[in-house]
Amino acid sequence: MVRRLLLAVALWGALAFTAQANPTSQDPAKVPAGQYVLDKRHASLLVKVPHMGGFSKFTMRFDRLDGNFTYDPATWTTTKVTITADPTSINTGLPDFDKTIAGASYFDSAKYPVITFVSTKAEGADGKGTVAGDLTFHGVTKPVVLDVTFNGVGPGMLGAGTRIGFSGTTRLKRSDFGVTAMSQFAGDDLDLVFEVEFVKK
Repeated sequence: MVRRLLLAVALWGALAFTAQANPTSQDPAKVPAGQYVLDKRHASLLVKVPHMGGFSKFTMRFDRLDGNFTYDPATWTTTKVTITADPTSINTGLPDFDKTIAGASYFDSAKYPVITFVSTKAEGADGKGTVAGDLTFHGVTKPVVLDVTFNGVGPGMLGAGTRIGFSGTTRLKRSDFGVTAMSQFAGDDLDLVFEVEFVKK
């Protein structure tokens, strides 16, 4: 009987903690002002490219991302978010191919060691919207628009601090950034899919 009671108390505590840690709002006006940094352990960026005309979409992942922004809920639409990706961290699951992608024929990471996105404008409602910005990739800067879902704001780990999360997608043409190698095997359109969380400093 005592064991069952202790188990019930533990289960209740676990459920209470889970509820406490959930996002509490998708309203940008309810996100506390301050500086936010990317939680690198809870951030992913996938790139999908059509293989040989579309038999499948070959999928790669960047393993090293960074990012930050300063937030003011009164002016959230002009928040300047900076995200960087290390092109040498591309992960196809094939180590030798990773070196080829990061090399001179594709990303040319020795010459262009950072991929950077800097936002210029955000808009939306009810957790859905877009973020426009400038993407610098392979030495070329172009405007891009991300389709973004604001997953919400809530308490951080163990209920401490503030955490916010986003999911999103966009499509680019690699030829716009001067990456044209092996076009007979890989399509021009790149689909980007990202999941990111930020924590308040």
